[in-house]
Amino acid sequence: MTVTLRSLETAIPPTVLVQDEVRDTFAAQPGLTRLGERLVRTCFNSAAIDTRRTALAELSLNDTSEHPKFYDARSGLLLSPSTKVRNDIFAVEATKLFIEAAAKALDACAGITAADVTHVITVSCTGFFNPGPDYKVVRALGLNASVQRYHLGFMGCYAAFPAMRAAKSFCDADPNAVVLVVSAELCSLHVRTSNDPDAIMGSSLFADGAAAAIITAREDLPASGPAIRLDHFETVLTPVGEEAMAWNIGDEGFEMVLGTYVPHIIDDHIVGALEPLLAHDPTVNGRPYSDIEHWAIHPGGRSILDKVETKLELTEEQLLPARETLRTVGNMSSATVLFVLKRILELPFNGGNERICSMAFGPGLTVETGLFTRVGGPVQPGSAEQADRAAPLGVPAAV
Repeated sequence: MTVTLRSLETAIPPTVLVQDEVRDTFAAQPGLTRLGERLVRTCFNSAAIDTRRTALAELSLNDTSEHPKFYDARSGLLLSPSTKVRNDIFAVEATKLFIEAAAKALDACAGITAADVTHVITVSCTGFFNPGPDYKVVRALGLNASVQRYHLGFMGCYAAFPAMRAAKSFCDADPNAVVLVVSAELCSLHVRTSNDPDAIMGSSLFADGAAAAIITAREDLPASGPAIRLDHFETVLTPVGEEAMAWNIGDEGFEMVLGTYVPHIIDDHIVGALEPLLAHDPTVNGRPYSDIEHWAIHPGGRSILDKVETKLELTEEQLLPARETLRTVGNMSSATVLFVLKRILELPFNGGNERICSMAFGPGLTVETGLFTRVGGPVQPGSAEQADRAAPLGVPAAV
């Protein structure tokens, strides 16, 4: 049975954060030490990010809110709201992104209507509420009240993979299943001014966004553009790194632990993490990694992408979808790798089959991998991907 991701759509909030401007704001905070200020400038300058998006309109330099919670534009001070304040905003703003991305994915899937959806899987690690996003999506899209709902919470940047793997399992068990997967993250809710290197690293990387996919094995649907066949998934825990990446709940938001040693752990263990995945398919197993046409790598940061490219001897072009995602919208935790996959879907394509190897990294240190195939009809130059690449720096096209 062939399980296919037939549509993949994204949603981002309207407020744009220009990296250089955010850097200067963080570097000007009164509580920073000289070392802290130096770390801010180093992290922001080396992040390979031009712009990010946030659901917090008051983070705009032009905001004139009377009672700001996160940033006082008049004084230039970053504020420290409680976790409750942050989570209350998550319940409102994340819901908008969950619904927008899900609606776009459903509309983009030829032959599928709301009545066809049998399962909903939502993903997030940046907030909690109940009835949760799975419930909100069902109500907003008019899905059947009997739809099976699942929420994957607090797993981190790799969580899109367990969601897609679960969707594939549902479709393998029921050939008529239609699974809606939606990931939405508001990472900007948890940025803060600090002298702590992990907090500074997080503030230089993280952003907000959502992505949604329709996954099914149904064979009665009309032919459409390119899609992604979900071939195999694997999970690997590296033997070291448990303390190097973590995500904890504090009194003033969630606290990221992102050690500088993470890229080195990935460098040491990425080949071993790929072995069980590629062993599923003799057409790729044992061949040079660069023979796999596309690589959808979660852009956890520029140094991680550099390590992957060098260790696996990939070409610059193969890492471009990940690097361009990082450059234009930053690291949106679990949603980010779906943005990368969407870029790959929109590359010029003459039909046929092209392989995709995808991976993401998260707390544990966990490495999630997927082997996919791009199938279906052609995509010609001039697609949304090409339009986005042509956008001037700091002015991203629609993602």
